[in-house]
Amino acid sequence: FNHSMRQLHSENIIDLCELTKNKPALVINTASHCGFTKQFESLEAVHKKYSSRGLVVIGFASDDFNQENKDEAKAAEICYANYGVTFTMIAPSHVKGEKPNPVFNEIIKQSKAPKWNFNKYIIDEKGIVSDHFGSFTKPSSKKFQNAIEKIL
Repeated sequence: FNHSMRQLHSENIIDLCELTKNKPALVINTASHCGFTKQFESLEAVHKKYSSRGLVVIGFASDDFNQENKDEAKAAEICYANYGVTFTMIAPSHVKGEKPNPVFNEIIKQSKAPKWNFNKYIIDEKGIVSDHFGSFTKPSSKKFQNAIEKIL
């Protein structure tokens, strides 16, 4: 997380190192026009449930699977207005391929590249990927919630 990246539909630069300092994180690759986009709602619930215990939730918008809105303002509207997302969302970047963003580059080294949108990576406070869940795992599932509890 020793990088700074631009917030979705904003000029704000997020210092990811400062944001996650000594805290576990949940990192998700997202897209605004995907069959899994409705997971934003349950990811927001995870954020609300665990943020007081230190969990940092970060969504990385990406068009690597051709499912992200080309208009960043519309993508932001889907996240913020349609699904009420309050966790940190990062502007579109690559999460796989030859040049993934630096966070996903490290995640891929430790785990595996996402095969589709809404892969969920649970990362401990030292920056080690402790668990990975694919698109079909719902954030409300017991298995997923148990994995979060394990790192808190």
